[in-house]
Amino acid sequence: MRIPGKVAVVTGGASGLGAAIAKRLVEEGAIVTITDIRANEGRAVAESMGCSFLEHDVTNEGSWSAVISKVEQRHRGLHVLVNNAGVEGSFDLADPETTTLSEWRALQCVNVEGAFLGCRTGIPTLRRSGGGAIINMSSTAGLEATPRYVAYGASKAAVRHLTMSVALHCARNGSRIRCNSVHPGIVLTPMLRRIASDLAKMRGVSPEDILEEFRRSIPQGEFQEPEEVAATVLFLASDEARHITGVAMIVDGGYMLGTG
Repeated sequence: MRIPGKVAVVTGGASGLGAAIAKRLVEEGAIVTITDIRANEGRAVAESMGCSFLEHDVTNEGSWSAVISKVEQRHRGLHVLVNNAGVEGSFDLADPETTTLSEWRALQCVNVEGAFLGCRTGIPTLRRSGGGAIINMSSTAGLEATPRYVAYGASKAAVRHLTMSVALHCARNGSRIRCNSVHPGIVLTPMLRRIASDLAKMRGVSPEDILEEFRRSIPQGEFQEPEEVAATVLFLASDEARHITGVAMIVDGGYMLGTG
């Protein structure tokens, strides 16, 4: 057990990376609450893992206050906060000239403001609990130019910058809170399959063709699995990473090396 008794919150835990992260934290001894706007799916996943679930809109300040307060009351603290909830948006008409303002705002609201509200609301409770770790889920899209999906890339870049600012703030004020960002590459999740389906319709090919194109772009030749990204989150949540803060942990099978 690498994080026994640690109290953790994982947003967007009803499926994909969030569910895999929550499962790994539970396996390593954490007391986990997963949150999601999809209540039915979230409750089912939580029940299957033996953890708690709270319905949660990460774009809403009041919802954040309620979640953190309930977790602190139930478990007398908070030690790990994983800001995982996010959306990919549409990949149709998503370049700098065609992206609509509404699409831009929708992605910034969930991906950036959701992470910001999580950090802002969670820091005081983490501090009262003796410190801990915030892990913000970003993407390799936040580290490279993304002209074909500009709003998504910009949102993930903002999460990276937010992470560095939170890390330095907490280090300087003695909160004993570390904050790091994780940047997955091409992970085989339901989100990736949705992206592949959208791109396939645009190009008039099959989703399998798009997935194969994605796979070939990875130097190691295979997709990352959600469980492999979850292992990185576990490390950053554990005391093994107690002197690691403000870093961008890339889990991409060499994808970023191949784009240089």
